[in-house]
Amino acid sequence: MSRVFWFAAGAASGVYGLVKVKRTAQNFTPDGVAARIAAWNVGARMFKDEVVAGMSEREHELRQQLSLDPGSAGPEHRLIGQGPTKQGRPARNARATGAAAAASDSPRAS
Repeated sequence: MSRVFWFAAGAASGVYGLVKVKRTAQNFTPDGVAARIAAWNVGARMFKDEVVAGMSEREHELRQQLSLDPGSAGPEHRLIGQGPTKQGRPARNARATGAAAAASDSPRAS
């Protein structure tokens, strides 16, 4: 009886080892490497989507806590510089805006 047991255990470990070696060898073929890269890209994209969703959710929570209206998220309210905007934040300096526009119109910028 013990010989049958050890024979079955040896056969099972041999099959297990063969399957593991075959899978490992397949992972290093061009198709296997491409599949791993594709899987990594999918995982990275899912992680990015989760981070963006979490940031959006947290921003919504902060806006509720600070009693900001949801329509105030436009870029005109985030500018820095000269006078106050509707929410008391300073607006961007007109000179800085003009300099940025002039730099983008210059022939060296293209």
